[in-house]
Amino acid sequence: MTKTLHILNGDSTHTIFEKSSLPGDVVIWREMLCEGAVVNDVGSDQFWKERYSYFANELGIEKLDYFDKTIKEIIRLEDVSNYNEVVLWFEYDLFCQVNLMALCSYLLKSYRKDVRYYLVCTGKEKEKSQLQTLADYSANEYQNLYQKKTKLSRNDLLFAQNVWEIYVSNDIDTLKDFNFNQNKKFIYLQDAINQHIQRFRAEIGLNQIDKTILSFIDSGIHDKKELIKTLLYWQKEETVYGFGDLQYEIYLKKLSDFIDIEDGRMNLNQKGKEIIK
Repeated sequence: MTKTLHILNGDSTHTIFEKSSLPGDVVIWREMLCEGAVVNDVGSDQFWKERYSYFANELGIEKLDYFDKTIKEIIRLEDVSNYNEVVLWFEYDLFCQVNLMALCSYLLKSYRKDVRYYLVCTGKEKEKSQLQTLADYSANEYQNLYQKKTKLSRNDLLFAQNVWEIYVSNDIDTLKDFNFNQNKKFIYLQDAINQHIQRFRAEIGLNQIDKTILSFIDSGIHDKKELIKTLLYWQKEETVYGFGDLQYEIYLKKLSDFIDIEDGRMNLNQKGKEIIK
């Protein structure tokens, strides 16, 4: 009898998954490795040290909270010997693809020949104009997603580990030169990395997201909630970042040198106006 472990990309997916009647245990991946310092050895002491520091210093999340919500889940993957199959549930965007590569690297540490590894990765869907997230499917449709899952070999996991190491190296030339399309199991990876390259800062010290935020403020969007709502719409229509409110809050804070806030309204200061030009 098959015993399955499902690794879900987040809590919102888990809410739908619970109603799907799919059998198996669940681990929720509550990390966002597209932001903050990372190291090659996923799950190592140095890895957790860097992540602890990032969540505490940048996001104000206490170590104990991070441990309870994130680390306690992830370390359950150190031993998958009790399962016949492990299924990874992720999406097409940069946020998910980076997490997916790190997860594959982590699973290699406990890789077993007697365990089958699979990937469910949503994105392109026939007769749909927009790329689909896991939230775009009903609980009943999760059964169909599961049936269409893609088998991952050890070589596929090794490829993902190589990609993770390239991502961690943070070298723009290496990222541009590497062919991420060479493995057909990860069909959304190249577009995600192309999007990541847009986050490297140009000579003026701004990346695509920075410039977009300042441009929106310059165009007349002065309320923070409205700005973030506009950014989420922009990313859905024009990018594959896959970020949430929190990520854009982080970028907004880093642009404080260019923005004045008075009575809750944001405006470009002189420095902001000059850099927009």
